[in-house]
Amino acid sequence: MSGSAKATVFIDNDRVVVTEYRFAPGDNTGWHRHGHDYVVVPMMDGRVKLLTKDGESFADMKKGVPYFRSEGVEHDVINANDGEYSFIEIEIK
Repeated sequence: MSGSAKATVFIDNDRVVVTEYRFAPGDNTGWHRHGHDYVVVPMMDGRVKLLTKDGESFADMKKGVPYFRSEGVEHDVINANDGEYSFIEIEIK
């Protein structure tokens, strides 16, 4: 991904990739397509802006409440908070 968010890969093996994303206000992941099913675990309450081919939307995130998405999602994720935001992404290979 080519965005301004800081990505730190903690695990990358034959079964999963676990990455922490840290966003300053306005930082983004960059446009990308998910090549695997994945789970996101928010590290704090907050809001993200999602840009997709269909337009933009917002998602309210709750600390520690995970969600699942299937392979093929294409989007850019942007921090829509006044302060730093972070989540853990777990890609299932």
